[in-house]
Amino acid sequence: MALTRLDQKLENMRTGRYKPTDFVIADAKDSDVGAGITATGFNWSTKPPRRRSRQEFVAQIEEIISQDIVDLMLLSQSNLELLDEKAAFRGSGMKPAIRANLESMCWGGVRHEKYTKTASVPFRDANLARVTANYPTTGTDLGLYSVSFTNNVEADTRTLEQFALFRAEAEKHNFKYFYEVFNPNIDIGLSREEIGEFVNDNIVKSLASVPRAERPLFLKTPFNGPRALEELAGFDSELIVGVLGGGAGTTRDTFELVSQAERYGGRLALFGRKINLAEAPLSLIVLMRQVADGNMKTDEAVRAYHGELQKLRLAPARPLNDDIAITEDVLKTAAAKAA
Repeated sequence: MALTRLDQKLENMRTGRYKPTDFVIADAKDSDVGAGITATGFNWSTKPPRRRSRQEFVAQIEEIISQDIVDLMLLSQSNLELLDEKAAFRGSGMKPAIRANLESMCWGGVRHEKYTKTASVPFRDANLARVTANYPTTGTDLGLYSVSFTNNVEADTRTLEQFALFRAEAEKHNFKYFYEVFNPNIDIGLSREEIGEFVNDNIVKSLASVPRAERPLFLKTPFNGPRALEELAGFDSELIVGVLGGGAGTTRDTFELVSQAERYGGRLALFGRKINLAEAPLSLIVLMRQVADGNMKTDEAVRAYHGELQKLRLAPARPLNDDIAITEDVLKTAAAKAA
């Protein structure tokens, strides 16, 4: 079976041949698993913009697959099934993956929810036997497994026990995974710097007894600042570290997170809302690649993006002067130090 771009890039990282063009850009189109109707984003070509239907959402994913810049597409198992019926990944260098579980902290997109007010609970309903049954013709052999540690002995023990059960089932079906460790979803009385240390230690601790055959292909974790990312990326050369996108933010926040992640040792960015809620996702992806490759500065990319919106006759969600601002605190602090 031919290698995907993801396979080749990960191999380059493992063998010490990494260069910025190997930085992995992944699109998280798995939001329906945690958010329901509100997961699909908006159709910006209508006035006013309206929420996409499921079919429009899947069609937009098809466009991104056809563009073939993104290296990894993360999906719900049901939407991967729809795309396989259309043979959407045939001839593409993109790797499909499914959301293999979903912590309750990710259920925040459900309207009127209270789930996210309490410590996150493990939950898993993906069918590994079915998704791997006809691979590589259809389905996939890769998924995302996520956890959240909340500094509670009982809750964190349960999280680790469920992680062990997943690994056993994954090995049975020759299913690989990447490992997402969120920040605590409840206040545990720690500063941003302390949360970075807490998360880093729990990542390493939770993998310490895991044999190589069961270890993740790479990590996905929040960007808790340069120090935390450099510490984790520099600890173990066998661990490839990526960052998650978090909230939608401004377009500058999107490009800045790509740039800062790569600068401080991250080798992958997996963005959901930052792409899904963009006015022109295809244009945004092109410019994300330019920023990751080091061919464009983040402020230049924002200006270029607004130029693309003009060409497409799409009204921007916010004016350029607002959209070019860094608004996420952790990015703002790091950018100020680097200036």
